This record gives sequence, structure tokens and C-alpha cells, in this order.
Amino acid sequence: MDHPQSHLQTGDAGLRRRRNRSRSRWLALGTVTAYAAVAFARPNPQQSASSPVAADPKQASGTQNLTVRRFNIQAGSLDVAVAAFERFTGVHVKLAIPSETVAGFRSPGVTGLYSDTQAMTLLLAGTGLNPTAQRDGSIVIAVTAKEDVVVLAQNAPQQIELDRYPMPLLDSPQSISVISKQTMQDQGATTLRDVLRNAPGISLAAGEGGSQGDNLTLRGFTARNDIFLDGMRDFGSYYRDPFNYEAVEVLEGPSSVSFGRGSTGGVINQESKSPELHPFVVAEGDLGTDVTRRFTVDINQPLPKLGTGAAARLNVMAHDANVAERDVTENKRFGIAPELALGLGTPNRLRASYFHFNENDIPDYGIPWFFNHPAQVARHNYYGFRDGNYLDTNVNMGTVKVEHDIDGWATLRNSIRYANNERNARITEPQVNNATAGMITPTTPLDQVSVNRNQISVYSNESILWDQLDATIHATTFGIRHVAVIGAEGGRETSDPKRPTFNYVNAAGQTVNSVPTANLLRPNTDQLFSGTSAPSSDVHATSTSYGIYLLDTMQFGRHWEFTGGARFDRFNTDEKSISYPTPKQSAIDGSVTQGPPTITYPSRLDRKPSWRAALVYEPRDNGSIYFDYGTSWNPSAETLSLTVGPNGTGTANLAPEFNRSYEVGSKWDFNQSRLSLRADLFRTTKDNAREASPTNSLLYVLAGTQRVDGAELAVTGRINSQWRVLSSYTYMHSEVVDSQYYPLSVGYKLANVPDNLFNLWTTYQPTSRWVMGLGGNFVDSRTASSTVPLDPTTGLVKQVPSYWIFNAMGSYSLGEHVSLQANIFNLANRNYIDEIHPAHIVPGAGTSGLFGLNFKF
Repeated sequence: MDHPQSHLQTGDAGLRRRRNRSRSRWLALGTVTAYAAVAFARPNPQQSASSPVAADPKQASGTQNLTVRRFNIQAGSLDVAVAAFERFTGVHVKLAIPSETVAGFRSPGVTGLYSDTQAMTLLLAGTGLNPTAQRDGSIVIAVTAKEDVVVLAQNAPQQIELDRYPMPLLDSPQSISVISKQTMQDQGATTLRDVLRNAPGISLAAGEGGSQGDNLTLRGFTARNDIFLDGMRDFGSYYRDPFNYEAVEVLEGPSSVSFGRGSTGGVINQESKSPELHPFVVAEGDLGTDVTRRFTVDINQPLPKLGTGAAARLNVMAHDANVAERDVTENKRFGIAPELALGLGTPNRLRASYFHFNENDIPDYGIPWFFNHPAQVARHNYYGFRDGNYLDTNVNMGTVKVEHDIDGWATLRNSIRYANNERNARITEPQVNNATAGMITPTTPLDQVSVNRNQISVYSNESILWDQLDATIHATTFGIRHVAVIGAEGGRETSDPKRPTFNYVNAAGQTVNSVPTANLLRPNTDQLFSGTSAPSSDVHATSTSYGIYLLDTMQFGRHWEFTGGARFDRFNTDEKSISYPTPKQSAIDGSVTQGPPTITYPSRLDRKPSWRAALVYEPRDNGSIYFDYGTSWNPSAETLSLTVGPNGTGTANLAPEFNRSYEVGSKWDFNQSRLSLRADLFRTTKDNAREASPTNSLLYVLAGTQRVDGAELAVTGRINSQWRVLSSYTYMHSEVVDSQYYPLSVGYKLANVPDNLFNLWTTYQPTSRWVMGLGGNFVDSRTASSTVPLDPTTGLVKQVPSYWIFNAMGSYSLGEHVSLQANIFNLANRNYIDEIHPAHIVPGAGTSGLFGLNFKF
């Protein structure tokens, strides 16, 4: 029954290739590090962030700071902003701080009519730095108070990097959380999931049956398809690593006006590291108690021979680790991300980047449910096959972005990206054996319970070709200042998954899994994989879409702002789906045969508008109060998958789900904008949730209503020069309001939505050499399913208990260039369920340590 054409019988070869690739990657990284240390350890004296730009003779006088100009310098790294200021004004900027620390500051940018000194003051807002005009016409940047300049560079963010959000965070009528590169480094974060534990409203979910990769819930609704990279959709089923992150931004609330389909609860944007205008090398090597070996290197080099503002940056990562208290599980990753930038600090800029990432894991789908609660087994139990399970992904992505400033009142941008994601997986999902489910009870001894090793197997190739064109415009009409973003985007997405089945119908008419079962208490991980496969489905889906949008923020006087937005999307999906019947065993000779396939051609075209309206009142310069309303929509083919049901009842015949959200909140900045506080109340309603029939998985209706009411409180930034904090609390009341197929679910919570979420991360720097950090997460109990919350045998809610976990870190600087760091995770060695799914659950890792040596040149 094996079918080589399924591309799924390559497990043993895949394991050998994975081990060979690992050795070659470590050799390659050693070569890169040696080259970096020799080539870039000593800064080039001709390439300083404060290098003067030849001044216009008409402006090279002591009165030049009185000149009023129209500025349009974008938010971003301070060294780039200063270079743009110098080039535009001809004013020489002198630094009274170490030049290599300048890029650690984030400038909010400046737009409008200002004198040179006023513009520089705005560029430095929130940094703790202060400009002083000199008699020779230059400007000196110095520290405002007697504080460590490196500490000042870690203030609360004032603005995010997304082009579609040109307003400062204080003026943005939406809950936005920013997890900085510094926080990720302090916490020793090695996955996007670890990074997102710092954000409010997020709870993690286990991998789906046909899709692997990062899966999460944001403000009560799934967000696995709402992950973006530098403002463009990151459509790929893989587990992301933060080695190339400058920051991670979580934008809560419906965002279809800005991002198109999806975003019911919000979106996650990964902000990549980009070239800067001074040379440096940062290398980090880590060893861990769970056999972790991790190495990263970040190399940045200005390239003046290529022109003004030219620079290149290279980030490389290799990671090899087990998981504490989770036997057999292994994570091997490699990534490389080069980028070239031209024209930094000039009106014409170009960025060209390439991103490669691959992982070769022994994946973990955790432990089974036992009726309405997790099976009470050792948390290190692994129910798969040591030499039979694998998850191999190969991601390649190329992006080119061009920007042009027009006379200080507009910026045009165009970005184009092509990405390809190849995935080959065979994963064991443990489930209480269906053949014995009717013979066991909640009191059955666990050593008498058999576990079915359900195989999640897929070979898939996904791709996206996307172009995004927009403009940010600053204008004044009838005394009203406008900051508008207008744009259009579109492209093509494909998904071609092939899936096998390991089941067959025996001569007695029973469905049998050809993969051997395991004992619930004592699974044998060394047992040889002996399942036989046959094709189950072969799908080829292509979506073409485009969207046009306009968002305008109008400022009325000093205290009021109104934001309005509209977008129209056209989303068309065509699919060829080949479905194979389950093989059957002959009652005569015992042979197993498979009938002919069924071929269908489902398609779906949706045309959908999205809306947003918001009002902001600023009673003081450091505070705002806002109200926000927005809509979003989820098409049937959101994940590039359609079904054809009986009498036209599949998803191909269903209109999109429609969502509405209301939010009221307040934001305040304190301590010279170093500390930010935010509080908000929100309601999100899905008016026509998609439901599948409990008796026919191809029969769907739009008949459900789901709602989440919540409140959030967040604090970010510096309490003083030594003490930094990132913390949030989220309360969510979720419920099924209405359901056609599952009336018993009405009133119960939505899947994977805890009532309470709390996170805290704080660091304290008692001396210039020592940094100490401590943090924790609380996640309340969660249910596994919105539609079937009750276990049919016990009649009780199927849920996992709440948990607390705590982490700690310490860092010691051995000098200007070398430091040591230690991180301890899950200090109390708590046994908890981290990721949940209706069919399986994944325990969190036990106590582990990570010890690193960091070099900075």
C-alpha cells in the first residue's frame, strides 16, 4: 500500500540529511564568525554616524537655526534620522555620547514646519537626549541627566515601524504592544512563542492537524494566519525564531482596514533588523542544560563606496536543542538573513533582503486527553517514534523595498516579496484508542489504556508573490492637519498539500490504524514505525487578491483627532481537490485495495469592504483618551482551503464571517516619555461564525455568534535609570452567544481563551556591570473547544488547569566588549499544559538553564 508518489516515505533519509546539515551549519557559522572578527572588529574612522555633510553656504551661518523648514524625517533608528537631518539642513551634528550607541535609540521622526533646533528636539523626543545649538551653526547632542547612555536607549517605544501607522503610539487609537530586541535578549527568547508571552491577550495553541507552525489566540480568536513580517503577510506554516527581530509588534483589535482578510482579534508584526550607519559585530554563543547549543552573529557594515547612506547587515543563527522534561523532542534550526540598504538618510532609499530559514525537528504533539482532563501521566512521556517522526521545513523569502520622499510632504513606497515554504512532516498525535474508548471509564487503571498513534502526515509547498504600494501624506486643508496613508496591494498565494492515510477498513467493516498503538503509562519510543500509507488527498489551491485602502488622521486644534479608514478587498480562490477513499481489506484473501479518487474544483470569490473610525482626545501633551470602532472579515478560503458539501453546503458556498469591535482606552507617558501606561475596555463580536455539522464534516453553515468582552492594563518602560518593566494584565469574558449545530455550547467559553492573563518582566541594573531580571506568567484555565465544550462521557467541561511559571536572568559585563549571561526558565519546575488542541495537549518544558557569552565590537 506504499505510494512513493506521495513524497511522504522519506523519513529515514530525512533524518540522515538533518544530521548531516547540522554539522555543516556549525562549520559555516564558525567561518562567518572568524571572518567577522577580523574584518569588522575595528571601526572605520571614515564611517561615523556624526560625519558632517557639506553645508549649503547660504545656511552655514550662526543664524541658521532660525530658518523654518518643512521636515519629513521618518521614525526609526536615531543614527539614520540624524543623517537625514544633516543631509537636508546642511547642519553639522556633533555627538557628546559614544557614536556606537546612537543606533540603540529610536527616533519618533519629525514632520512639519520647524526651525532646525526645534526639529532636532522632536527627533530626540523620549530618548533622554538634548540638542544644543552652537555659535558655529552646529548642534550638539548630549545626555539630559547624569544617567548611563546605554540605559537611556532602552526607553518605552514612542512609535512602531509599520508604515501604515505613522502616528506616535500615544496618538494611535488602538492597543499596541511592542516587545523590543533588548527584552528578547534579556529573556533568552529563542522562539516567537516565547516573545509573545510578553504581550497581553495572547494564549498559545497546539499545532493543527494539517498545519504546523506558530498557532495562537489573540483577544479570543485564532490568529495563526495573522502573522506579518515587516508589514507583509508571512504566510507559512513554520515555527519562527527571533534571531533577526528588531521588535515584535502586537496590534490588537480588528485590522482588516490595514491588513486585509483576517485579523479578528488583531495582528502580529515581526520587525526585521535593518542596516545602520555605523559598523558593529555582535556574536552570542549559548549552551543549555537541555543540550542546547545556540549561536547567533549580527554583522553591520557601512559601504560608502556604494554611495551615501549605503550599508549592509547580516544575521546568522544555528540552534540545536532538546526540550526539558519532554523526551525525544528535538529542535534543530538554521537561519541566515542578509540585507543591503542604499540611501539611508536621503530622500531615495532602497532595501533588498533575503531570508532563509529551515528546521529539522523531531516534533512534539504532547499527551492525550483522558475524558475531560489531561491524562495523568509523566510529563516526559512521548507517544511518537524516535526514528519515525519528523518535521522538516524550508523557507526562502526575498523582499525589495523602495522609498522616495517628496518635498517634505509625502513619502512613496513600494515593496515586492516572493516567498516559498516547503514542509514535509510525519507527526504522532496521541489519542485514547478509539477501539477501546467504549470499554474504559474515568476509573479504568491507566496501565490498561491503549493510545492510538494518529499520524499527521503532509508534504506541502506554499508560496506568495505580493506587491504593496502606498504613500504617507502630510497636508493641511482649511486649518485641519491630515496624516493620510493611501495604498494598494495584491498578489498570488498558493498551497499544494498532499496527505496520506494510515487507516484502512478491515474485513469486518471497522476502521483500523496500521500504526501500532502505545500504552498510556509506558509508551515505547524506540518501537519501529511500521505503518503503511495510501494517498488521502492531493490539493492545489491558488488565491489571487488585491486591496485598496485609505486611512486619514485629522487633527482639530491641539486636543482632538479623528481617524477614518476604508478598504475594499477582492479575494478569489480556485482549487483542484483530489480525494481518495479509505482502503479496504478483502474478506476473501486479506488484500487491501483502494478505489478511484474523486476530483472536485471548488472556488470562491469574495468582495468585501472594511471600515474603521476613531476619536482621540488629548487633555495633556502626555496623555490621550480614545474610542475606536473597526470591522474585519474571515473568508472561507482564508487558509487557502475549500470544501464541497452535499447540495452546495461546503465552505465554497459560504460568505465570509463578519466581525465588529469596539474599544475605549487611555494612554499616558511619564518620566520624560520613558514610562508608558495603557488601559482599555473592548468588545469583539463574530456575528456569523462558521460551524461544521457534527455528523458530516463537509456540511457547514454560518449560524453561530461568538463574543469576547475584555479589559487590559499595560505598563512599559523605565521607572528610573536602573529599573525597567514590561507588564500587562488582561481579563476576557468569552462566550458562545448562539449556535445552530451545538446549542449545548451556548454560554460556554470560547476555545483557548483564559479569563485572566498576566505577565511581568522586570530588570534592575544596580551597577554598570550587573543586570538582574525576574518575570512570570499566569494563564487561567482554558477549554479545548467552543462547539463541543463537554466530554460526552463525564458531561464535564474539557479544559486544562491554570498555571504560574517564573523565569530569571543575570548578566555581568567583563568589559566594553564581552559579557556573560545566564537564564533560568520555569524556576519552580511547574508541571503545566502550555498548548492545547481539541485532540491533543502539549506540556510546558521543565526547569532549564541557558548560559551565554556575548561579544560586541
